[in-house]
Amino acid sequence: MLKIDGPRLWATLMEMAKIGATLKGGVRRLALTEEDRRGRELFATWCSEAGMTVRTDEVGNLFARREGTDANAKPVLIGSHLDTQPEGGRFDGVYGVLAALEVVRTLNDHDVVTGKAIEIVSWTNEEGARFTPAMLGSAVFVGATPLDTALQTKDAEGVTLCEALNEIGCAGTRGLGVQHVDSYFEAHIEQGPILESHGNPIGVVTGGQAIRWLDVEVTGVAAHAGTMPMPYRKDALFASAAMALELEAIAQGFAPLGLVTIGQVDVPNSSRNTIAGRVVFTVDLRHADDTKIDAMENEVRAAFGKIAADRGLEADIATYWKSPATPFDSTCVDLVEDAAKGFGYAYERIVSGAGHDAIHLARHVPTAMVFIPCVDGLSHNEAEDALPEDVTCGANVLINAVLARAVIGATITA
Repeated sequence: MLKIDGPRLWATLMEMAKIGATLKGGVRRLALTEEDRRGRELFATWCSEAGMTVRTDEVGNLFARREGTDANAKPVLIGSHLDTQPEGGRFDGVYGVLAALEVVRTLNDHDVVTGKAIEIVSWTNEEGARFTPAMLGSAVFVGATPLDTALQTKDAEGVTLCEALNEIGCAGTRGLGVQHVDSYFEAHIEQGPILESHGNPIGVVTGGQAIRWLDVEVTGVAAHAGTMPMPYRKDALFASAAMALELEAIAQGFAPLGLVTIGQVDVPNSSRNTIAGRVVFTVDLRHADDTKIDAMENEVRAAFGKIAADRGLEADIATYWKSPATPFDSTCVDLVEDAAKGFGYAYERIVSGAGHDAIHLARHVPTAMVFIPCVDGLSHNEAEDALPEDVTCGANVLINAVLARAVIGATITA
């Protein structure tokens, strides 16, 4: 079993964390900002120093290639993303990119030659914090989102993704696409508490759960807060509050795998002494089973409609985004599990609760993920943290799973 250089990987992670560092120990490196450009530049420099060729595709996905002995073989792709949430952490996404870099560095250290080329990828706008939807770069790569649609996507300031790419000099040329990829592996922090609570340093990810995003608009009647008696009101905010409580109750009916979240709430034209005439909010539904998430959505629509009707209001519910449950390739999953067993690491099979670029890839090529714990299950938070020993374990599993897929063509030296 090949082992990576743990201290080197940790030092690389901490160096990258300096770009966009926040006062509370986190990172703000939004997609296609100056901080993202600096992160990309540093990563590209490290890849070049490792003897890799670096290129960027038309949506800004960054690729670094280590050649194999078989020029006709499709490459094994490994990576994640460098962009963060507005108040993000040091490991979400970046761990997968830099663990992939450590894979290549370790292969170089031991003069390991692979039959298939190995390519590292840093996907554009995985977080969706600046441009929506999330995972935009990988969606274009696999053909799930048309390139022109992605390039014309605007941020909150009205800047298109195309303009942002050109502004930081990261617009590239048309890439080869997913049909030219052998397989995809991604290492990531779990972003939840399960592995840590079970004392397992490795999660063998078997797939991603279904995700459903709804946009809800509740319309009542705005009126004076001091002159409209309570029985006559059509208060959109109170109705929305009732919907929120009902949403929580629906989740309990689908426990433990059913998850619901209201992530954004807006009261347009709000005023301290005005009854809310309109409220807009988002609903995030998640479940590992497609039939269950369909049932959850049906219950939400029925419950919200009844609450609105009982109060004399209107509720409009639109589906913004749907992502079906996605199983990973059993062969690649087994390679991850075999690597964990080979090191004697405690592990468990786990379904990813978060969306990842791997979900897009898994619908087209054999795919697997390696999870490691994050402290207290925190992610999308400046306090996000991981233990150095877990960081090393995950990368050890990653390199051996990738090697098994890429086919070793030379003897590993000590």
